[in-house]
Amino acid sequence: MIYANAGIEIEFDDRLLTHVQLVMGAKLRRGESFFFTWRDDPSVGDGRSAIWVEPSIPLYFKYSGGRQPTINREWLELLTASANSGQGLQIVPEPGARETNMQSNDNSVKRRD
Repeated sequence: MIYANAGIEIEFDDRLLTHVQLVMGAKLRRGESFFFTWRDDPSVGDGRSAIWVEPSIPLYFKYSGGRQPTINREWLELLTASANSGQGLQIVPEPGARETNMQSNDNSVKRRD
């Protein structure tokens, strides 16, 4: 995902990115602004990052694969509830996902500036 014109590129696996895009799209269609927070991958400092998301800020979603993942409705609901909270959208582990299958289970993503 590329945020605005700031040159901030945030790497998510396609499955997580699909769910994040759906949640963000729903909020932005309603004209709602929110924070989006994630834990950084150790390769980029192992800290936390956050961005402010609002309808006027361009977002670009780039997927590495050509097929859209199956949508996990329960995960979508958890992410949506997070986005609607005062803390904003935070990545939460996918319910029922295998530990070795999901990057989001450790809540970390790579970011390149």
